[in-house]
Amino acid sequence: MKNLGLIFDLDGVIVDTAKFHFLAWKKAAKEVGFELTEELNEKLKGVSRVDSLNKILGWAGATVSEEKFNEMATNKNADYLTYVDKMTADDILPGVEAFIRKAKSKGYPIALGSASKNAPKILKHVGIYDLFDAIVDGNSVSKAKPDPEVFVIAAQKLNVPVANCVVFEDSEAGVEAANNTHMLSIGLGSEDVLSEADHVFPDFTKITLEFIEQQANKK
Repeated sequence: MKNLGLIFDLDGVIVDTAKFHFLAWKKAAKEVGFELTEELNEKLKGVSRVDSLNKILGWAGATVSEEKFNEMATNKNADYLTYVDKMTADDILPGVEAFIRKAKSKGYPIALGSASKNAPKILKHVGIYDLFDAIVDGNSVSKAKPDPEVFVIAAQKLNVPVANCVVFEDSEAGVEAANNTHMLSIGLGSEDVLSEADHVFPDFTKITLEFIEQQANKK
């Protein structure tokens, strides 16, 4: 049995903050006369705030000053945080807390690997901050997914070889980042969107720790 390290993305995997990001980015996009669709928003999942805003401006064919760019990014985060501040344990997605607690009971180290700079705040709001042995977020990395930096640092913090890590992701960029390091990639969401993942599930109610152990030991 491998000494596995389990690394979880935050948005769309542990909590459904993806909808909050969408609402906040949609408002920001309107400032440059652009209507952000749910389809385009999929391409922002797992992507840093700066890179997300650059993508939106590119889609809109818009150019803004550095001052305006920083203002839009700051306002987007403020809008997003108004939703975050109201979060409770009820916002944890089905099955994921039970899965993490079972993994911890078996001694597996647990890390968060997220582009979100608000990750600690969110985990504390929903009451599961203490379940994580390491937290690597947007404040800890310089490169955004699909660069694997966030997952490599998480593996180092867990003191687990990269090849022994399992990543749980809901974004194309996150799955690509995991695959770039040959970690076992588990997609949460649509098979159409996450076709590059090693395995895809609709949510954690369909995943067993025993299955993850079996697949990780095959890899």
